[in-house]
Amino acid sequence: MSEGRSSTAVPGTGYDGRRRWQALSVGLIAAFMTLLDVSIVNVAVPSIDRALQATPSDLQWVLSGYALTFGLVLVPAGRFGDARGRRTAFVVGVGLFTLTSALAGLARSPEWLVVARLVQGAAAGVVNPQVSGMIQELFRGADRGRAFGLLGATIGISTAVGPLLGGLVIHLGGAEHGWRWVFFVNIPVGIVAMVLGWRLMPARPTNPAGRGRLDPLGVLLLGTGVTALLLPLVQREQWRGPGKWLLIPVGLLLLGGFALWEHRYARRAQPLFDLRLFTVRSYTLGALIGLIYFAGFTAIFFVFTLYLQMGLGYSALVAGLAITPFALGSALASALGGRVVTRYGRPLVAVGLVAVVAGLIATDLVLAGGPHDDVPLRTALPLLVAGLGSGLVIAPNQTLTLSEVPVPTAGSGAGMLQTGQRLGSAAGIAAVGALFFSTLAGDRGDWSTAFRHSLLLAAGIIVVALGAAVTDIVLGHRWAAGRS
Repeated sequence: MSEGRSSTAVPGTGYDGRRRWQALSVGLIAAFMTLLDVSIVNVAVPSIDRALQATPSDLQWVLSGYALTFGLVLVPAGRFGDARGRRTAFVVGVGLFTLTSALAGLARSPEWLVVARLVQGAAAGVVNPQVSGMIQELFRGADRGRAFGLLGATIGISTAVGPLLGGLVIHLGGAEHGWRWVFFVNIPVGIVAMVLGWRLMPARPTNPAGRGRLDPLGVLLLGTGVTALLLPLVQREQWRGPGKWLLIPVGLLLLGGFALWEHRYARRAQPLFDLRLFTVRSYTLGALIGLIYFAGFTAIFFVFTLYLQMGLGYSALVAGLAITPFALGSALASALGGRVVTRYGRPLVAVGLVAVVAGLIATDLVLAGGPHDDVPLRTALPLLVAGLGSGLVIAPNQTLTLSEVPVPTAGSGAGMLQTGQRLGSAAGIAAVGALFFSTLAGDRGDWSTAFRHSLLLAAGIIVVALGAAVTDIVLGHRWAAGRS
């Protein structure tokens, strides 16, 4: 048996090596299921439209409502897990996700489906910070890097293979009812995760001192602030006119109020989020890298799926297969990155970001002179390179970002990190999507040009994340030099 999976008890937890890896496995399965539902439903939209006679606004809410409520509850759910125990939060979250998946699959109207998706997204937001917090609680040193490597692989794969699995499920389930099985497949997985989660997840709170009030005003200020930021982004196509963008400064003011309140609240009780984490360089810059990277990373799949299906007429299954090289590369590199991140640190993330940018530029170059009839084949190798780079970004960055977060605040710290990633995803899709559609309208329906321009914008966003990573490396060298 390897050292990383030894049976030695983890100090202060009562978990031996085998049980903690079993608990992690259950957490990763639940995380994969909830993160997959961010993208798997995209390919089901045409079927949902035909079956329920949904309006474009209904369909937009089916897609974006999930991401909206997902982002809203991450920090409060993480704080709850820290204070009251992760097992309860995890099992309740998975149970609610399973129930709403069944309700979504049984939907008889667009309104029914939208409500189910909103609650389903909130349930996903309850589950995910428990997984990150559990890794902080149960793993130390190199083992923590390996665990976050597996979580990073889960995040990368679930995001990339959603269209492929969705296309496969719809193909097997049939054109009429296949979209329902996109939701029904969650039910058996969720039931198993609930049973095993109750047996294996840590039941005791990591922060018994914070068992009191859960800072309701902080929850309100953070929730309304995040809503104000996300709503105009996720409703950019359906909410016409410039008025929606006024919510952005409103959201920033609410988040400023949240910061002031948390600073005051921390004087007498455990706050919803400990603002002192932002004085930790690794956390602040890591969270910034995550926010910016997800803005470019998620947007790639959004425009690529549109280009393949709507522009070139490929089926949902073929469109999903075209993204598979990225997913495979991300999975392989995530496992490796998690093992070596403690040795190489932030430079590993910088190398990954360079590889992603190189892969995206290469993708643009192989599509020059288009349109082409063999786009999935042409883009396979460049996307593999980009995927390998992505695997060296997500998991190592998460490990480094949370490395100095105290265990009693692990859930809320991870929740804030993921909230930034959700905001980044929404902002990136809005910006890249706007360029995609404006180019398409201006170039008389030239899908190839629209996709290539969008790809370069996504690459430019990732270059900004690279700048943040380099800044962290430089500051780290200066700090080390100052101590010597």
